[in-house]
Amino acid sequence: MAGGIWVVGEVQNGQLARVSGEVATLARRLGSESGRDVTGVVVAAEPALGTAAAELARFAPRVLAVPAPETAGQPVAAVAAGYLAALVALHEPAYVLLGASPDGRDLAGALSALLGWGVLANATAAAWGDGGPTVDLSIFGGRLFTTCGFTGDRGLITVRTNAVTAEPAASAGIVEAVAVTPAVTLPAVQVVDRTSETGAAAPIEEARIIVAGGRGVAGPEGFGLVRDLADALGGSVGATRAAVDAGWINYAHQIGQTGKIVKPALYLALGISGAIQHKVGMQTAETIVAVNRDPDAPLAQDADLFVVGDLFDVGTALLAELRARRG
Repeated sequence: MAGGIWVVGEVQNGQLARVSGEVATLARRLGSESGRDVTGVVVAAEPALGTAAAELARFAPRVLAVPAPETAGQPVAAVAAGYLAALVALHEPAYVLLGASPDGRDLAGALSALLGWGVLANATAAAWGDGGPTVDLSIFGGRLFTTCGFTGDRGLITVRTNAVTAEPAASAGIVEAVAVTPAVTLPAVQVVDRTSETGAAAPIEEARIIVAGGRGVAGPEGFGLVRDLADALGGSVGATRAAVDAGWINYAHQIGQTGKIVKPALYLALGISGAIQHKVGMQTAETIVAVNRDPDAPLAQDADLFVVGDLFDVGTALLAELRARRG
């Protein structure tokens, strides 16, 4: 496995995170282009370890399953980094790919410090270049795009959610149980409080239809119409940072540079002007429909259908039509 490409499988709610399948798909492409072996690694406690490793094996030809009972109740980076650093020292892969999720970013930072490797963060695409991967990055809040590479022959890459479509391999890979002593044991994190809230049945990043509200919704009551439309369409509710900062809806629904990156089949934007920080999070949607009173709103440049009008008038009429069709 020396010089190979590794994928770190992330565990969410006892399952493999969707972004890990996306990252593994990208890793397979890089492996095919470079002729290098691709290996997945999952560090977790049972039973999540076995479940996530088996799921990652759908995308990677080989998966190392590392038991780490102490991950329960601890941040991933505080535990997994020590195990992964030890495995890297033992097997000497050249590149390690992770999802650019909150846990993935934390883990990449910890690994960078332990290994002394550089990080290319929040990649939107990657290909094999002259002796190493070339990585496309979105910078300055999505205003510019650049292509970067590593100066050496080692490095970490975090891949943005929804940047790649997850594609299982033609045949499932093998899972190997691996016991390893962590290279370093980081101090335990003391959890002083937990807050639970009811969320959508599926993460907003996985939604096929999203109805999002912005500053034009004008208050928490305005999100009642957004939710009704989302229910009628079988979708999820999204929001801009302005709406979240105003306290109209919680952060779990925020889309954009400082929120979630989504790629739905339909994105219905109500009262959203389309600042670049928001467009970074939704501009890859297959179809964008926007409703805004301002005909010059920036989102008009990206929308497949732009409706100039009051969002409450248009939204109410649309909701009535949807309900009438549903009978």
